[in-house]
Order: sequence, then structure tokens, then C-alpha cells
Amino acid sequence: MRPRLFVRGVGLAATFTVLSLTGLWAAGELKPIRREIGTTNAAQVQPIFRREDVRPTLKNPSANAREFFFTRAVYNSGYRWSSWATDYPKADRQFLVILDRLVDLDSYERENAVRLDDPKVRRFPFLYALEVGDMYMTEAEVKGLRDYLLAGGFLMIDDFWGTWEWANFESEIRRVLPEYPIVDIPLDHPIFNTVYNIEEIVQVPSIGNAQGGRTWERDGYEPQVKGIFDDSGQLMVIINWNTDIGDAWEWAESPYYPLHYSTYAIEITVNIIVYAMSH
Repeated sequence: MRPRLFVRGVGLAATFTVLSLTGLWAAGELKPIRREIGTTNAAQVQPIFRREDVRPTLKNPSANAREFFFTRAVYNSGYRWSSWATDYPKADRQFLVILDRLVDLDSYERENAVRLDDPKVRRFPFLYALEVGDMYMTEAEVKGLRDYLLAGGFLMIDDFWGTWEWANFESEIRRVLPEYPIVDIPLDHPIFNTVYNIEEIVQVPSIGNAQGGRTWERDGYEPQVKGIFDDSGQLMVIINWNTDIGDAWEWAESPYYPLHYSTYAIEITVNIIVYAMSH
């Protein structure tokens, strides 16, 4: 059974005020702290631990299990080596800071990248993949992703642009789920109102295109949200095409990145995660 989720009463505007510290934390310059409760009896002084003081390790991954890991898919690339790692790990860590303030979900605070052909990917119900216009999966990765999705996993696709990259991604995902069509997701689908009410699809630009003027790349003029549903009508894959949601996480603390774009990126991603973890 997936965990119950509760939304905290924290606005996005207030949330962005913590992000000036997040860059330091992502760079590893801020360390977990321990505070002591002052008493007259030194023997009664007890440490208070933050969540990130006690993290799973490779040697002991389940000792302090979390409800949610923001898991990034590691896949084989074509002409760009490590396309899966775009914006990594800063975008992941900054988004997790925001998620922790908005949703009462015990989330692991750091990045979690897993290969599609690694059986351990089945441990994580949410998976994020980007730059899929350069995805060229091995047969083992195709099988791993198919098994993951048919077992109940959820995949979020992001940051690929235009007709050429769409054609490549479509070819790759057809290898994974050839029997399921790709369809448009209507705005009245629950994923657009699970937490925040999304009334329009916003094209989220990279920081280089966020200062005014065009927001698109290549011939990706119109942002679209498509999906793949299973036989029971359950959404397995959400496809954000002609948009760069991850860049908005990465630069949410920057005064040069407009709040309009980062707000949408955070709201739609929170909706996606809550939907994925509760269905």
C-alpha cells in the first residue's frame, strides 16, 4: 500500500525564500546540525536530529527507510554522453527542499539515480527521465522499464523539444510499451487538480530563454502533456513535451528566473508525485 499524503499549508512564495540556502546545501557546504535542549542536569541533555542526519546507506539501505525517493532514470544515450544527468543533482535536491515544505511526505533529501536495467529500480514507485530525445536504451533497459511500469511504477518524462526528439522518444517508448497508445491528457484529469488546480499548460523555458522573448527550443513551439494508460485506465507515464520543468527547479532560487515558470513547474510536479504515490 502506498503512503497517505497530506498537503501542508505553506505557499510557494514562502517556499522560495529557503532556496537561497539550497544552493549551498546542494554544493555540500551546509551540514546537518544537532541542537541540545538546555536543562540544569547535564545528564538529561539530548540531541535533536533532523531527518537528513540519519540517511540510508549502500551498506544499510533499509535501516532508515523513507516513504519517497525522487528517483532519476539512468539510461543509455546517443550522441550526448550522460544525457540522463542534465541538471543533476542540483535540480533534484532543490525540488526536494520544496516538496518537504509542501507535502507531508517523508522524502529522502538527496538524489537517487538508478539504472533502468537494475532490479532495484522496482523499489521506487516514482521515476523521472529527461532529455529523452537522446535516449537509446539497451534491450536490458527496455525490459527493465517495461517490467517496472507493468508492476505499477510511474514514469515522468521531461525536457525534450521538437519533432525530431519526439520521434526518437516515441520510437524508444514503443519498444517498452508497444501495445499502449500515447494520448493527450485532458485538463480535467485528476493529475491536474490532485493538489494544485492547473488550468493551462505553461511552456517552462530553460534559464537562457526565460528573460523574455521566445520560450521554445528547436520547433517545439507548443507545450503538451501526453500520457500512457494501462488496461484499467491508470496513468503509467506522463510526458511533458516542449518544456523544461527541471530547469525551473534548478534555478528557482535565481532572481533571473521568473516566478511564473517556477511556480507552474513546482505545482505540476507536486501533483504528479501525489498522484503517482496515491494511485
